[in-house]
Amino acid sequence: MLKNPKSVRHENHTTPAGNVAAPVRAHHVLIAGAGPVGLVSALTLATAGIAVTVFERNTTAAEDLRASTFHPPTMDLLARFGITDELLPQGLVARYTQQRDRKDGLIAEFDMALLAGETQHPFRLQCEQWKLSRLLMARLAKFPHVTLMFGADVGSVRQDADSVSVDVRIGAGSQTQTQSQTFSGDYLIGADGSWSAVRQALGIEFEGFTYPERFLVVSTAFQFADHFPKLSYVNYVSDPQEWCVLLRVPTLWRVLFPTRADETDDAVLSDASIQARLQNLLPQSEPYQTVHRTLYKVHQRVAKEFRRGRVILAGDAAHINNPLGGMGMNGGVQDAFNLCDKLVDILNNGASDTLLDRYQRQRRSVAIEYINANTARNKKNIEERDPEARRKTQDELRAIAANPVAAKDYLRKTSMIDALERAQAIT
Repeated sequence: MLKNPKSVRHENHTTPAGNVAAPVRAHHVLIAGAGPVGLVSALTLATAGIAVTVFERNTTAAEDLRASTFHPPTMDLLARFGITDELLPQGLVARYTQQRDRKDGLIAEFDMALLAGETQHPFRLQCEQWKLSRLLMARLAKFPHVTLMFGADVGSVRQDADSVSVDVRIGAGSQTQTQSQTFSGDYLIGADGSWSAVRQALGIEFEGFTYPERFLVVSTAFQFADHFPKLSYVNYVSDPQEWCVLLRVPTLWRVLFPTRADETDDAVLSDASIQARLQNLLPQSEPYQTVHRTLYKVHQRVAKEFRRGRVILAGDAAHINNPLGGMGMNGGVQDAFNLCDKLVDILNNGASDTLLDRYQRQRRSVAIEYINANTARNKKNIEERDPEARRKTQDELRAIAANPVAAKDYLRKTSMIDALERAQAIT
């Protein structure tokens, strides 16, 4: 187990993709969180020969069904490591996205093939995020200078001009006796989610708000495409009373509903409530068979600082948004590539660590101006109750979809190509 960067061996090694990587150097980066953001960060650094220790508070890798959409620029980035080619057969290629209305049906359909030439992957991939995590962990297992620690809960954080240290409670969440251990490294990445222990340890404010309603996600094998004409794999269904999102993953349909603020968790998750919502969406003579249900709070928040000294935040630890548009995980993975390319330049090439200030300018600006702004707008449009405002929004969507130039501009925004280019342009 890596405890001190000076203990790292210097050796040449081969990356899992078959390319010769940089020699292992006497540098060490600590990462809190073994979700997609933390694991992408670890792989980027490890491939450059930088030792990494990843701390995950849970005792096993998460296999939740929350995030399931991969946007084109995210797949372009993951292709660097050959991950995209491995992920594609495990998901569904979604060429089309649809805006629908519960009463009026299909409003507008957008063909992502219009993005050909803008991206290597002009489509969405509908695939559970845990499949990405599994691929990343398999790659990381081949690097001798990478340590993944589960049941490792990060506590206090200290830093000076040369290093950062964290106290970690080992054995958290298991039946074994816990022990505290201190780890030191050159930098610490906080990729430990919306309740980030790293962010809280530094006292960084998480600015924004929490919606009064929660979101319910129900997964079922019921074949909605047999009942809704021309249904795509990605469907945003507006309604003034109860909008929803219908998403297809390889074996299931996932349906996202808003809940009322006055409903208790038990009431929302009850069989009666689940059946009522699904039957209201599409009445059936038999009860729906569900295989998974999740209820969670929804936030629009951005950390006041993404960097404090040798500690940097990424992913949900830095910014969190509602899921309408599938920008949360994608934005976090894009954070990881931006940040870790800069850390490689600093640690391996002697670049100034003011690059990390640029990371903050780039990714915090995008989190506010693009990710949070667009997802908040998506929610407002899909739940709009004013009839005139609803008609105006739907007429605008029809006009955009009918114009290839306007539709391409729309898809560049919704697929996060614009956001990635905007970040890169910030100096």
